[in-house]
Amino acid sequence: MTRLTLGPIAYHWSPERRRDFYARIADEAAVDEVYLGEVICSKRAPFHERDLPATIERLQRAGKTVIVSTLAEVVLKRERKATEDLAAMEEPEIEINNAAGLFARGRRPHRIGPFLNAYNEATIAWMAAQGATHVCLPTELPGEAVAVAAPAARALGLGVEVQVFGRAYLAVSARCYHARAHGRTKDNCRYVCEEDPDGMPLRTRDDHPILRVNGIQTQSETYLDLIGESAALVSSGVTHLRLMPQTVDMVAVTGVFRDVLDGRLGAAEAGARLRALCGDTPLGNGFYHGEAGYRRIVRTAAG
Repeated sequence: MTRLTLGPIAYHWSPERRRDFYARIADEAAVDEVYLGEVICSKRAPFHERDLPATIERLQRAGKTVIVSTLAEVVLKRERKATEDLAAMEEPEIEINNAAGLFARGRRPHRIGPFLNAYNEATIAWMAAQGATHVCLPTELPGEAVAVAAPAARALGLGVEVQVFGRAYLAVSARCYHARAHGRTKDNCRYVCEEDPDGMPLRTRDDHPILRVNGIQTQSETYLDLIGESAALVSSGVTHLRLMPQTVDMVAVTGVFRDVLDGRLGAAEAGARLRALCGDTPLGNGFYHGEAGYRRIVRTAAG
């Protein structure tokens, strides 16, 4: 059975907001697996890592599988130490998003996150030989490439995950765009990213929103939406569909995807419900169809 997953929160949400969010996910959300942990900025981790044991316990008590994700970028000594500490864990499972994590983990079982570029079957085979049990493919892979990579990973015994909702992860940088936009440095950011719980809009010179800035991360402006392509993904061998937390009713979003996977809801009606939940935020599926990611390819998605 295809499993529905919830990716790690990418933004600097307050501890209270995170606690409330995961309480609802545990009690109400139709997801099978939940990823936790700080992926973007190590400076944010102290705000919520003390809640991690209680959050894990509550989610597991609700029947969810919990996976802890590592940082996407490891530069400082404290970041290497944090990655090493996660890599030493026996449980819960760990998702690795940086080569430093691969080095620290060795050949012990682990998952591969979307920040490590598993673009083709040769790379996936190498990762499997290093102990990977599961791989999350990059969001910009077109459907044709997924249809090649997923069966290759499945033949090696790996789970295969694809993001189907939420802003696409595009890039990370050593510099903090968020701090720079407010005339601050990365070391003296004063956590300005907390002011943008769904990312900071980046506009073109003619005032057209094109990207989102989240600390050191660049994201898509559109929410990735592959609800119309979910059946094709599952048919190609994808075992896990990932939803990324955004500032919408994520419990309702998970319910829409679950109803589609379970055959209770058609793709057209599900798409309409999802658009209503997302308000003014545009939805895009261009990457899947080999187009610019922000584009909405209606003719294929509707089919």
